[in-house]
Amino acid sequence: MKKLLASFILGLSLLSAGTLSLAQAPAPADTTIAAPVADAAAPAPVAAPAAEAPAPAAEPVAAAEAAPTAPAPKLDSGDTAWMLTSTMLVILMVIPGLALFYGGLARSKNMLSVLVQVFVIFALITVLWAVYGYSLTFAGEGQFFGGFDKIFLKGIASDTLSGLLPTIPEYVFVAFQSTFAAITVALIVGSFAERIKFAAVLIFAVLWFTFSYIPMAHMVWGGGLLGKDGALDFAGGTVVHINAGIAGLVGAYMVGKRIGFGKEALTPHSLTLTMVGASLLWVGWFGFNAGSAGAANGVAGLAFINTILATGAATLSWLAGEALHKGKASMLGAASGAVAGLVAVTPAAGFVGPMGSIVLGLIAGVVCLWGVGGLKKMLGADDAFDVFGVHGLGGIIGAILTAVFASQSLGGTGGLTPDTFAMGAQLWIQVKSVLLTIVWSGVVSFVAYKIADLLVGLRVPEEAEREGLDITSHGETAYNR
Repeated sequence: MKKLLASFILGLSLLSAGTLSLAQAPAPADTTIAAPVADAAAPAPVAAPAAEAPAPAAEPVAAAEAAPTAPAPKLDSGDTAWMLTSTMLVILMVIPGLALFYGGLARSKNMLSVLVQVFVIFALITVLWAVYGYSLTFAGEGQFFGGFDKIFLKGIASDTLSGLLPTIPEYVFVAFQSTFAAITVALIVGSFAERIKFAAVLIFAVLWFTFSYIPMAHMVWGGGLLGKDGALDFAGGTVVHINAGIAGLVGAYMVGKRIGFGKEALTPHSLTLTMVGASLLWVGWFGFNAGSAGAANGVAGLAFINTILATGAATLSWLAGEALHKGKASMLGAASGAVAGLVAVTPAAGFVGPMGSIVLGLIAGVVCLWGVGGLKKMLGADDAFDVFGVHGLGGIIGAILTAVFASQSLGGTGGLTPDTFAMGAQLWIQVKSVLLTIVWSGVVSFVAYKIADLLVGLRVPEEAEREGLDITSHGETAYNR
């Protein structure tokens, strides 16, 4: 606990140096990079350019009449179909993808508990998103939170177009963003699996979603602090992965180590299911990344190819490192490497070129391999399924290196301001966004776990943990005995 508190203090001190400039920095100039969902803070496409030459002074009225007018927003069936498909793909990532990935990593006596936690979190968060989450994220202009203008989805109808993506219905945008919120909270399950009370999971989920996910999403995508500063996060490097990774690390400390951790092998019970889950994650991630373009366009194509290449490169990189270190390349290593690549490319998917995504994947594979090995031992936390080592560390690597590989000289798009893009300046913006995410998520997570502990207690009794959470918490088993 002392190490945890010390890390918070250090993060706060590092962040304070850049807080003033972060809050006062001007908003980046608007561009036309297909208005990606990940840059929801950017305004919708503006009107057509003004007339090339002014009319004679003697004919002001005629000149005014000749000036072009902004086209009215119009639904595009292709964009709508792609966003509906992307939403379903992200749902596939969570249930069954993430559930099976984590379930296979658990011991057989706890597999069902992991499935239940992921499944119910998805149900819970999607409902809360419609009730107040969407409004607090995408309505209003606060620095950290939005407003209550669209609470209970007030004012939205079937023919209402999204203000941020004006070619699709707003209901589709609401649904798409609900899946991001749900998978972010569900990712945290992997850190405290096999020893936490189910009621504590739900209490923590509500608190953390409300006070960590919503403000981070608003700050980056909803017009808040980090978006105005120009932070690049195409599909959730800070909002999703660093946010969840830090919450997982805090949870691993606060819930405590599993019985037998470090003394006996706590091996996965089914790497077959883990491989199936990882494959579903990879497939679903195309909706996660390419869907964040917000339309069926070239940016979606760029994010799509980058999601293939970075993931493949990270898989190979992880296995190469594993083979050099242990002498063998494992299925678990391949699955973990793939997820590391998916995580790292998430903030960069629409901003970097294909070759840049390969290099990013190669770096992420070996860094995350160290994260689940050497770094995990240094931290001394029982992060059961390596949420921090893969999602937290991979998200940090991806968020920071987005500033590097987004450079046009390295095949990138130049981010949101290609005409004025400067790698050094963008790198500092990315570092500030990472630091703020670490501190914000860490503090909120600590408080949320404490409240859950005070209300119902975090950990199941020792006897229940030894018998397994499937029976003791849910009265069922994953397999017939």
